Amino acid sequence: MIDILFEDGEALVIDKPAGLPIERPRKGGPSLEDHLEALKLGFQRPPMPVHRLDTDTSGCLLLARNPKALKRFNRAFEEREVEKSYIAILDGIPDGESGTIELSLSKISSAEKGWRMIAAKKGKPAVSHWELVEVLGTRSVIRFRPETGRTHQLRIHALAGLGHALLGDPVYGNGKGAPRTMLHAESLVVARDGKPSIVATAPLPADFVALGVSGG
Repeated sequence: MIDILFEDGEALVIDKPAGLPIERPRKGGPSLEDHLEALKLGFQRPPMPVHRLDTDTSGCLLLARNPKALKRFNRAFEEREVEKSYIAILDGIPDGESGTIELSLSKISSAEKGWRMIAAKKGKPAVSHWELVEVLGTRSVIRFRPETGRTHQLRIHALAGLGHALLGDPVYGNGKGAPRTMLHAESLVVARDGKPSIVATAPLPADFVALGVSGG
């Protein structure tokens, strides 16, 4: 069962579990698609994901309950009108306590490693604000507030902007210390004309709590 964090006539925000891909993997297996029928909640149409979260990432995922709402929400994301915050565990401690990372991102691929994103001047602009929440021994807890929504943005900005990969990241880090990339979509706010804003907060997942994160 997937927890619902916000619900009204045009939107759902769910607490996506870590490890659940949004789209069905090529090799098959479980995905969010398996849950869309149950998430109709009396509506004729199944809801549609508005944005993406990596398979490993837990937390707030916005779903549109009709095509008109999907179009409006897509525009809100494109025009950077959505406020998002993420909690991440870094495999190290950055210098300073807060700041803004502006590093453009580009996609590369090779036969050996497959595809990945890199920081590149000619890439697509990407902006993330960050603050240090707490230090856990040799690790740190960071709250990210991304302005843009590029693929793997926070994973690259952690590594290239703060000098430390996310704990457990198998692509940009060493994949050790945690069973997954430790990134959680903590909150989501979408302003709407003539209606109350969509506001949702996802509780800290058990694997974050087990590593000592308080999320203050």
